[in-house]
Amino acid sequence: MTAPTTGPPAGPQPDQPDQPDQTDQPNQTDQTAAPSCAAAAVQPGDRLRDFLKALAGEQRQQLMELFTGGVELTVGTVAQRMGIGQSNASQQLALLRRGGLLTSRRVGKEVRYRVDVPTVEKSLTELQDYLRSCCPPTTP
Repeated sequence: MTAPTTGPPAGPQPDQPDQPDQTDQPNQTDQTAAPSCAAAAVQPGDRLRDFLKALAGEQRQQLMELFTGGVELTVGTVAQRMGIGQSNASQQLALLRRGGLLTSRRVGKEVRYRVDVPTVEKSLTELQDYLRSCCPPTTP
């Protein structure tokens, strides 16, 4: 013979509304906290988010150093110099391109990558504007 269960029934009950858990309730300290970046006039766009995401990886930061001086490199050259596989190099280059750090052009069967200077400058300006509106410098 099994003992009857005393806890709440498993799963939602059809005639009972879902009860919000405590994580859905606003925290009293949230109301007194300083304004967050969400309240700032300038919000980061998708381009800036992709730019920051591309720069977040240490390997991608090292990869960017290969492009110093405005050189153009192929996936194979990047893979060789970084000591990584071509598939990995291609994925990293694609993230950097999506983030606006690199641009590419096809020459025959090769795709050559180089720094996209105008887009990098736009992204840096957008980042500066965002940081000024979100986190303005304090005056002593």
